[in-house]
Amino acid sequence: MTKINLKENVENLIDTFLNAGELALNLREKGLTKTIKSDNTPVSNGDLEVNKIITDKIRELTPDISIVSEETSENKKNEELSDFWLIDPIDGTYDYINDLDEFTINAGLILDKKPAAGLIYAPAKKRMFYSYGEDLAFELTNGKTLKLEGSKDFNKEEIKFVSYSNKIKPEIEEIHKKLNVKHFTRMKSSLKFCVIAAGEFDGYVAEPRACEWDIAAGHAILKHSGGSITDFNDNEILYGKKDFKNPSLILKSKNLI
Repeated sequence: MTKINLKENVENLIDTFLNAGELALNLREKGLTKTIKSDNTPVSNGDLEVNKIITDKIRELTPDISIVSEETSENKKNEELSDFWLIDPIDGTYDYINDLDEFTINAGLILDKKPAAGLIYAPAKKRMFYSYGEDLAFELTNGKTLKLEGSKDFNKEEIKFVSYSNKIKPEIEEIHKKLNVKHFTRMKSSLKFCVIAAGEFDGYVAEPRACEWDIAAGHAILKHSGGSITDFNDNEILYGKKDFKNPSLILKSKNLI
């Protein structure tokens, strides 16, 4: 496993994320150039420019660690990766393109196929989340750094989850019932991991969908806040899988474990 100073490297990336977020908002204000990718999903010039800023800085800081980004082909056929960065320059491109505010900028560091550090910035909300080890998950907002450690007002009778859709599939509804979920709110981007880590929501359930770069940063942040992520069979989520595809997911805040 690669030896790396996690705290130093994550903290050295924060300003880059803040600058990339400002650029993303400025480009959107000017008017984005949009195209449709081969998988029928949208991409904008904002996605690509943010990707360049983030990957350039990561290469400068950790030149010996491979990078896998949603927006490039580099390393996507490599099935031997154990230590690598996963980058999703804009998660929630639909929100980004359509002037909504839940889109995020993401980078997760994987060491020995497990999440070791993560950064997520929600530029339109001015919320910067990051982590680099157990009990070392934080939010930077309005110039203040807050430790992420679940909710101090947890109510086991009013458990609140986030959901990818307003329409819950039967299999997910069954898990909600087992966990005594009383309310759910739709949220599409990786911001869901952060609001669970912050204790604003208690969890999230998803069938297999999306890719590892969509969840790696959030996995690190939630895990380091004391929360957990497993598949439906309570298996640990590991990274570097074939085609970087996600399994099913159950996210739980520190309060639910």
